[in-house]
Amino acid sequence: MTHYIGQNPDQLLASDQRFLYALRRTDEGELYFARLDQLSSTDSLTINNPADGDDDYTGFEMGVDFFEGRDVFHELVFANLEYEQYRWDQRSLYYYINDNGELVVRINQLYTYPAPGNV
Repeated sequence: MTHYIGQNPDQLLASDQRFLYALRRTDEGELYFARLDQLSSTDSLTINNPADGDDDYTGFEMGVDFFEGRDVFHELVFANLEYEQYRWDQRSLYYYINDNGELVVRINQLYTYPAPGNV
């Protein structure tokens, strides 16, 4: 189910908060990127993993960017927070690594990601 900010989807489209982009990494150093379109009925994103609520991040606000998921020693600040950084944008951005190993971003141009194992 999609939840809108404002009264209807038209108000959402008029704002700069349609897309949420989030980053997380594992203890092994793997980097994960998530893209959420609030107008999609199939997109969803977990903010806090289920666990003791004392370790939840409670400051999530629509449209407000967050880059403080780790402290100066690179330790997680909120143990249950799934994504350590996130930002909002109106543009549809698709990030990928090209055949030369370069990070590329497409703006408002669809990119089909390869299936897992075909990279």
